[in-house]
Amino acid sequence: MQYTASVNTLSQPLVKQLINNADQYRLDIQTLANGSTIIDAGINAPGGLEAGRIITEICLGGMGTVSISQSTYTEHWPLTVNVHTSNPVLACLGSQYAGWSLSHDKYYALGSGPARALATKSKEGIVSPVEELYKELAYQDQSDQTVLVIENDKLPPLEIIEKVAAACSVSPEHLTIIVTPTSSLAGCVQVVGRVLEVAMHKAHALHFPLEHIIDGSGSAPICPPHPKFVQAMGRTNDAILFAGLVHLFVKGSDEAAEKLAHELPSSTSKDYGKPFAQIFKEYEYDFFKIDAMLFSPARVIVTAVESGNSFRAGHLDNALLNLSFGS
Repeated sequence: MQYTASVNTLSQPLVKQLINNADQYRLDIQTLANGSTIIDAGINAPGGLEAGRIITEICLGGMGTVSISQSTYTEHWPLTVNVHTSNPVLACLGSQYAGWSLSHDKYYALGSGPARALATKSKEGIVSPVEELYKELAYQDQSDQTVLVIENDKLPPLEIIEKVAAACSVSPEHLTIIVTPTSSLAGCVQVVGRVLEVAMHKAHALHFPLEHIIDGSGSAPICPPHPKFVQAMGRTNDAILFAGLVHLFVKGSDEAAEKLAHELPSSTSKDYGKPFAQIFKEYEYDFFKIDAMLFSPARVIVTAVESGNSFRAGHLDNALLNLSFGS
């Protein structure tokens, strides 16, 4: 599969929308000495749901639409984020996936968004985010402007910003960093807005041919924010694990589509059954000890477009969702 669209070019109008309407979205915009732009969406500025919605579209490389609506899908949590993209492989894996590990001294964060598609080679001492994935996608974007989204409750140090610019081969003044704490409203939306992306990532881990996934959508309830990081992170994960719903449209046989549907839901994981914050604590706060197959939506529908047949698996778990969200 060949990709020609530029996730960086497509996302820039959304970045400018945030900057030009910062007061409306309750954002703080800073221009650093090196010319880079920092958009604070929840640390020293309140941010909000709408800012989170736009940031989620930026994470998708401008190749997806994100909306917020009311739903009766769950018992007590009607506020819902809905995500759709007609290019789920590039939008979700080529841009939205939080695959760039960033660290300097005691600062650590994961980066997502269009900048990942520029930094596909190791440069200036900063490790490429997901070289092997981009090799598989046969995709490397080209742009003189880029944006990276960081999920953290502190602004990144200048050293990280300069390394990101160097790794992306852009001038620092052409780099925008958006920071969304997990405990903020914008952070809640942009993490829960990864409901489709986690399904795509798990499909890839299950060795389903990515080129057979031709369209996709997902939705999940927006969790109430929590001031403590572990609980906030747990709630954003649980929104997807216990109530995320994803619909994939795929090419290929009914057998392959049905197999994917039955293997995708979070309930297939050996670690399923407790709020994520509790699991994280039991594994001594080590992500790598958690079963990677846990990170997936609660329910899935896989439609085999060549036969017209659809296959469903998984279930909504209101009890666990309420336990996580503090109902």
